Amino acid sequence: MTIELNAEKIRRAVPDDVTACATVVHNWARQTDWMPEELPVEELSTMIGDAFNRREIWVAGDPVDCYMSVDPALNKIGALYCGRTGQGIGKRFVDKAKEGRNFLWLTTHRPNTAAQRFYRREGFEVTAEEPPVPPDTVPVFRMEWHA
Repeated sequence: MTIELNAEKIRRAVPDDVTACATVVHNWARQTDWMPEELPVEELSTMIGDAFNRREIWVAGDPVDCYMSVDPALNKIGALYCGRTGQGIGKRFVDKAKEGRNFLWLTTHRPNTAAQRFYRREGFEVTAEEPPVPPDTVPVFRMEWHA
Protein backbone atom coordinates (compact mmCIF):
# COMPACT_ATOMS: atom_id res chain seq x y z
CA MET A 1 0.00 0.00 0.00
CA THR A 2 1.37 3.42 -1.02
CA ILE A 3 0.39 6.56 0.81
CA GLU A 4 0.99 9.79 -1.06
CA LEU A 5 1.28 12.91 1.05
CA ASN A 6 0.02 16.10 -0.53
CA ALA A 7 2.52 18.91 -0.33
CA GLU A 8 1.40 21.93 1.65
CA LYS A 9 -0.20 24.37 -0.75
CA ILE A 10 1.63 27.66 -1.18
CA ARG A 11 -0.40 30.39 -2.77
CA ARG A 12 -0.17 34.07 -3.62
CA ALA A 13 -1.59 36.16 -0.81
CA VAL A 14 -4.72 38.25 -1.23
CA PRO A 15 -5.43 41.47 0.69
CA ASP A 16 -7.57 39.56 3.19
CA ASP A 17 -4.40 37.66 4.25
CA VAL A 18 -2.57 40.76 5.50
CA THR A 19 -3.73 40.49 9.12
CA ALA A 20 -2.85 36.79 9.20
CA CYS A 21 0.66 37.59 7.89
CA ALA A 22 1.06 40.25 10.58
CA THR A 23 -0.10 37.77 13.21
CA VAL A 24 2.51 35.23 12.05
CA VAL A 25 5.28 37.83 12.52
CA HIS A 26 3.88 39.01 15.85
CA ASN A 27 3.59 35.45 17.23
CA TRP A 28 7.11 34.57 16.10
CA ALA A 29 8.51 37.64 17.87
CA ARG A 30 6.58 36.88 21.07
CA GLN A 31 7.94 33.31 21.09
CA THR A 32 11.55 34.37 20.41
CA ASP A 33 13.40 35.14 23.62
CA TRP A 34 16.11 37.34 22.04
CA MET A 35 13.63 39.46 20.05
CA PRO A 36 12.56 42.70 21.73
CA GLU A 37 8.89 43.60 22.00
CA GLU A 38 7.38 43.46 18.53
CA LEU A 39 5.00 45.95 17.00
CA PRO A 40 1.29 45.31 17.57
CA VAL A 41 -0.54 43.26 14.93
CA GLU A 42 -2.42 46.36 13.77
CA GLU A 43 0.81 48.26 13.05
CA LEU A 44 2.40 45.25 11.33
CA SER A 45 -0.79 44.88 9.25
CA THR A 46 -0.50 48.50 8.14
CA MET A 47 3.14 48.01 7.12
CA ILE A 48 2.41 44.80 5.19
CA GLY A 49 -0.71 46.33 3.63
CA ASP A 50 1.22 49.42 2.50
CA ALA A 51 3.77 47.20 0.71
CA PHE A 52 1.26 44.65 -0.59
CA ASN A 53 1.04 45.89 -4.20
CA ARG A 54 4.83 46.24 -4.50
CA ARG A 55 5.68 42.77 -3.19
CA GLU A 56 5.20 39.15 -4.12
CA ILE A 57 3.58 37.78 -0.98
CA TRP A 58 3.11 34.05 -0.55
CA VAL A 59 1.27 32.21 2.21
CA ALA A 60 0.69 28.67 3.46
CA GLY A 61 -1.65 27.12 5.96
CA ASP A 62 -5.36 27.18 6.56
CA PRO A 63 -5.55 29.35 8.52
CA VAL A 64 -2.42 31.12 7.27
CA ASP A 65 0.52 30.42 9.58
CA CYS A 66 3.47 30.90 7.20
CA TYR A 67 4.30 33.80 4.91
CA MET A 68 7.04 35.18 2.67
CA SER A 69 7.39 38.62 1.10
CA VAL A 70 9.70 39.26 -1.86
CA ASP A 71 10.55 42.69 -3.22
CA PRO A 72 10.91 42.01 -6.97
CA ALA A 73 12.56 45.39 -7.66
CA LEU A 74 15.38 44.61 -5.22
CA ASN A 75 15.43 40.79 -5.54
CA LYS A 76 15.10 40.74 -1.76
CA ILE A 77 13.31 38.30 0.49
CA GLY A 78 11.99 40.84 2.95
CA ALA A 79 10.24 38.40 5.25
CA LEU A 80 9.95 34.66 5.73
CA TYR A 81 8.13 33.57 8.87
CA CYS A 82 6.60 30.20 9.54
CA GLY A 83 4.62 29.06 12.54
CA ARG A 84 5.65 25.48 11.73
CA THR A 85 9.22 24.41 11.05
CA GLY A 86 10.74 21.21 9.75
CA GLN A 87 7.96 20.56 7.24
CA GLY A 88 9.69 21.91 4.12
CA ILE A 89 7.50 24.99 3.80
CA GLY A 90 10.40 27.43 4.16
CA LYS A 91 12.35 25.58 1.46
CA ARG A 92 9.35 25.71 -0.85
CA PHE A 93 9.03 29.45 -0.22
CA VAL A 94 12.71 30.01 -1.03
CA ASP A 95 12.43 27.85 -4.16
CA LYS A 96 9.45 30.00 -5.21
CA ALA A 97 11.49 33.18 -4.64
CA LYS A 98 14.36 31.79 -6.74
CA GLU A 99 12.11 31.08 -9.75
CA GLY A 100 13.17 33.25 -12.68
CA ARG A 101 15.98 34.90 -10.72
CA ASN A 102 19.73 34.39 -10.59
CA PHE A 103 20.27 36.54 -7.48
CA LEU A 104 18.46 37.06 -4.18
CA TRP A 105 19.41 38.63 -0.90
CA LEU A 106 17.93 38.89 2.54
CA THR A 107 18.78 39.82 6.07
CA THR A 108 18.47 37.55 9.06
CA HIS A 109 18.79 38.51 12.70
CA ARG A 110 22.26 37.83 14.05
CA PRO A 111 21.03 35.68 16.98
CA ASN A 112 18.85 33.57 14.64
CA THR A 113 21.35 30.79 14.03
CA ALA A 114 18.63 28.33 12.96
CA ALA A 115 17.60 30.65 10.11
CA GLN A 116 21.24 31.12 9.12
CA ARG A 117 21.73 27.34 8.91
CA PHE A 118 18.56 27.04 6.83
CA TYR A 119 19.61 29.77 4.39
CA ARG A 120 23.11 28.27 4.05
CA ARG A 121 21.51 24.93 3.11
CA GLU A 122 19.57 26.86 0.46
CA GLY A 123 22.79 28.29 -1.02
CA PHE A 124 22.91 31.70 0.70
CA GLU A 125 26.18 33.05 2.08
CA VAL A 126 26.76 35.79 4.65
CA THR A 127 28.19 38.82 2.85
CA ALA A 128 27.98 41.51 5.54
CA GLU A 129 26.82 42.39 9.02
CA GLU A 130 24.44 45.34 9.04
CA PRO A 131 22.82 47.51 11.67
CA PRO A 132 19.10 47.00 12.22
CA VAL A 133 16.62 48.97 10.13
CA PRO A 134 13.95 50.53 12.35
CA PRO A 135 11.65 49.44 13.77
CA ASP A 136 14.04 46.48 14.27
CA THR A 137 16.70 46.86 16.96
CA VAL A 138 18.60 43.57 16.51
CA PRO A 139 21.70 43.52 14.21
CA VAL A 140 21.39 41.44 11.05
CA PHE A 141 23.52 39.52 8.60
CA ARG A 142 23.06 40.15 4.90
CA MET A 143 22.98 36.87 3.01
CA GLU A 144 23.09 36.43 -0.77
CA TRP A 145 22.29 33.66 -3.20
CA HIS A 146 23.65 33.52 -6.75
CA ALA A 147 22.47 30.92 -9.27
